[in-house]
Amino acid sequence: MSALKNDRYLKALLREPVDYTPVWMMRQAGRYLPEYQATRAQAGDFMSLCRNADLACEVTLQPLRRYDLDAAILFSDILTIPDAMGLGLHFGAGEGPKFARPIENQSAVRSLPIPDPEQELQYVMNAVRTIRRKLNGTVPLIGFSGSPFTLACYMAEGGGSKEFRTIKAMMYSRPDLLHKILHVNAQAVTRYLNTQIEQGAQAVQIFDTWGGVLSHSAFQEFSLAYIKQIIGGLIREHDGRRVPVIVFAKGGGQWLELMAECGADALGLDWTTDIAQARARVGGKVALQGNFDPFALFGTPERIREEAAQILAGFGKGSGHVFNLGHGINQHTDPEHAKVLIDAVHELSRPYHSQ
Repeated sequence: MSALKNDRYLKALLREPVDYTPVWMMRQAGRYLPEYQATRAQAGDFMSLCRNADLACEVTLQPLRRYDLDAAILFSDILTIPDAMGLGLHFGAGEGPKFARPIENQSAVRSLPIPDPEQELQYVMNAVRTIRRKLNGTVPLIGFSGSPFTLACYMAEGGGSKEFRTIKAMMYSRPDLLHKILHVNAQAVTRYLNTQIEQGAQAVQIFDTWGGVLSHSAFQEFSLAYIKQIIGGLIREHDGRRVPVIVFAKGGGQWLELMAECGADALGLDWTTDIAQARARVGGKVALQGNFDPFALFGTPERIREEAAQILAGFGKGSGHVFNLGHGINQHTDPEHAKVLIDAVHELSRPYHSQ
């Protein structure tokens, strides 16, 4: 087993005792940091940054130099798998992801390949290996992927969507085609995450960013069933340690009980879910991660501390809580306000872990 100087994050995910609540931020390596902007400019564009292991490592480590974070997360994107399938992922300046060749017909669905993590996605594994080596045991490294349904949304819509008309039309008119996409995606995500674990990721998170747009029954059939399939195929012990799995479903607060049965060690909460109620509902089965509203970072330092204190008090005494944002940090956030939050969590959480 390789030594870890700070293993609080892993312990909290497994609901083991810690001396304070560990904290990291979704999208912590991002455009709100001027040093990230400079490195991205050096790379040329987002995907070139992802594909350069040294630069991807650099931006992964940048927030750890600024802040007392308890985990690092691989710098990559949730959509690397469909890009490796040949759909042509690209990012315009100030825009979200776009696919040059979205799935438009049955033939395209049936020809979807399962990418080899050490071939088409080798640049991600090179980044994992480089980051893990450079971390040198300071904090754990988190690997991740988008969920099969979230990937399918982007693959069918060609990018982000507010209506999800294409994917929902397929779901209700040709569910067999959608299930085919999801089956391929689930196999690809399982291979991808397992290879990340083998190359150094010490925990993995599945981002179900768009699961919350589904109905109650559709969420179970088209999202959660495939997440459960992935978790059942993941490496759960590596390098002498348990490898925790976190599932984050934006808009999924109404399904916590169902999600707690999927095999994950922890569930991510968005900011709309009350953490005290969430703990009462599922805290005996899983750890909880969250759930500070990212836009509360636009408040005053005093207000940021108040919000952090409220969430910590809501969860209450004991382990099983990883503090995080309820979604990714906004690119216009003042970096100093992120520091206020992280320092407040470490300071204010200690009484909740005293014997």
